[in-house]
Amino acid sequence: MRRRPLLAVIALAAAGVVAPVLPVEARPVPVTPTTVSVPVPQVSSATTTGGSLTLASTGDLQPGDRGSIYEQVRAMGAPDLLLEHFAGRLEYHHPWHHDREVSHLFRGFVDASEADAVLAEHGFEALRLVDNGAMHSGTHTLGDLQQIRVYHLIPAGVSKAKAVAAHMRARGLRREDCIAAGDSREDLAVGAEVGTFWLVANAIERDPTIREAVVRLDGTVRVTEAGYGPGVYEAVVTTLAERR
Repeated sequence: MRRRPLLAVIALAAAGVVAPVLPVEARPVPVTPTTVSVPVPQVSSATTTGGSLTLASTGDLQPGDRGSIYEQVRAMGAPDLLLEHFAGRLEYHHPWHHDREVSHLFRGFVDASEADAVLAEHGFEALRLVDNGAMHSGTHTLGDLQQIRVYHLIPAGVSKAKAVAAHMRARGLRREDCIAAGDSREDLAVGAEVGTFWLVANAIERDPTIREAVVRLDGTVRVTEAGYGPGVYEAVVTTLAERR
C-alpha cells in the first residue's frame, strides 16, 4: 500500500507536472503542467501539527527563551488538564509524542469540541484539540473504546488549511491547479483552498458521520473508492486522466 503514493508521484512526473507535489495528508498537489524545468517533482511538507514546516500563526506562543511551543504548552498545564478530564479515554500517543516542537500528540476517543470547551473554561482559549483521524495501527492502554483516534493539541491559530494556503502562495500555485487528499475532519478544511479535495475511503469507514460535513462543502469534495495510500493514488491518477 505504501507504494501507491510513490506511484502517484511518478504518474505526476510522467504527465509533466514538475512543480512541488505534496501527495498525502491534506497537502496540495498541482495537477497541470508548469513551466518549472526540473526532471523530478520535489516533495516537501506543509504539516502544521508539529512537523518540520509550520506555516500558520501560533499567536503569542513563539519558540524562544521560554522554550519550544511544545514546552510552553506543557508548562501551561493544558495537556494534564485534558488527560485528567478524559481519563481512560485519552493518553499520549507513545512513542510519537516525544521530541516534538509544536503539538502534543494524543490518542483515544473523545469529542474535540468538548475538549475545546474544557480548555476555554480553564483559560486556554489560545489552544484547541484537533481530531487527526483514526489510528491505523499500533497499541494503546485505554481499554475497550469504540475506536481509537489521533489528536493534536495545538495553538488555536494553526490549521492545515492555513498552512496549505501559505505553501501555495509561496510556490505560486493557483487554487484550480491543486488537489488535496486526506482522511479527517481537519483535513476537510483544506477543501476551501484547493480545486478539489479527495476524501479517502477509510475516513468514512472509520467515521460515517463525516459524510454530513462533506455535504456542506458545496460539491468540492470527492470520495475515493480506495482508502489510505491507494486512495491517494486514485485521486492523483483520476485527476490527471480527467484533465487530459
